[in-house]
Amino acid sequence: MKKLPIIFLCLSLLFLSACGTQTAGVPEAPGDALRTVTDACGRQVALPEEVTSVVCVGVGALRYTVYLQAQDLVVGVEQGEQKATIAKPFSYFNRELFSALPVTGDNGTTYDEDILRLAPDVIVAYLDADAADALQSRTGIPVVAIPLNEGMFDEAALATLSLLGEVYHREDRAEELRDYLLAARQDLDQRTRDIPEADKPTVYVAGVSYKGAHGFEGTEAGYPPLAAIHARNLADRTGQSGPFSIDMEQVLLWDPDVIFLDWNGMDLIRENHAVNPAFYEGLSAVKNGRLYAQISFRSSATNAELALADAYYAGTVLYPEQFADIDPAEKFDEIFQTLLGVEDAYSQYAAQGYTFTELKLGE
Repeated sequence: MKKLPIIFLCLSLLFLSACGTQTAGVPEAPGDALRTVTDACGRQVALPEEVTSVVCVGVGALRYTVYLQAQDLVVGVEQGEQKATIAKPFSYFNRELFSALPVTGDNGTTYDEDILRLAPDVIVAYLDADAADALQSRTGIPVVAIPLNEGMFDEAALATLSLLGEVYHREDRAEELRDYLLAARQDLDQRTRDIPEADKPTVYVAGVSYKGAHGFEGTEAGYPPLAAIHARNLADRTGQSGPFSIDMEQVLLWDPDVIFLDWNGMDLIRENHAVNPAFYEGLSAVKNGRLYAQISFRSSATNAELALADAYYAGTVLYPEQFADIDPAEKFDEIFQTLLGVEDAYSQYAAQGYTFTELKLGE
């Protein structure tokens, strides 16, 4: 079973006691106006009344800053954000801005001297309480800790929006996004919650990305796009949680009605199909033409806009009657416009080979 990081113990502001309550401040100069925010680990962090500059550390920090339309405050980025691919849309669609900024760390490791030279008003970081305190002590800059965000619209995601909305004084934007995500969660739930289990096709997701690309054996229990539409995800029967590798013979025994293939795993799946075609030909979903694409949403944790678009596309495949009014490409564009302010996003993904489509192996 996947082990959860320590920070997951404090994945929302509702569980402040999990990290303990500590007080952290910034050096106060005469005339400075300060305010206090409570971060995801229950730390009381003193901030300038107006935050005009920020450095983001670790997974989720820069993503949610972009969701809140606060990328104009960012003065330094981690190395991986400067050459981001379209798999990480919050960086990709801000690549001109981020590529021109100084590098202040790499994958959660901070370059303290570079941060000190920039002297941001605040550091937003995916860190536990002790690590946040240590970074703040080394730099003298207030550090606001956020939780790990692995879902599309779970409590950690909603809490992060509220917290950073307060930090950046983007409260209206945070409320707009919370309302949108909650409405989407309710919409997906209402469309599918009353469908009898016997009327739902069984589903397997292959090629799921986690810590890199995986082939047909890479799957996920609790796969967010399927969980949101109450799908019969066969991986849920294993008792595991999160992404893992499964014995491919088990998939053959399950013989799912529908198989979704993650685009990021397609090269590995096609390579395996070339040397082991009999395995795939034994699957009913392959024989019946029920293979469909999913656009990988996991790059530096969950990209909520991609996961949500995947959920709506999966709904149109599994429950065409309930999703008859949904055009996956139009929904994709709506989601990206709302979360990232990007126009015509689906066509940009399609130009790079990422589409919602039926798939055929061996072609």
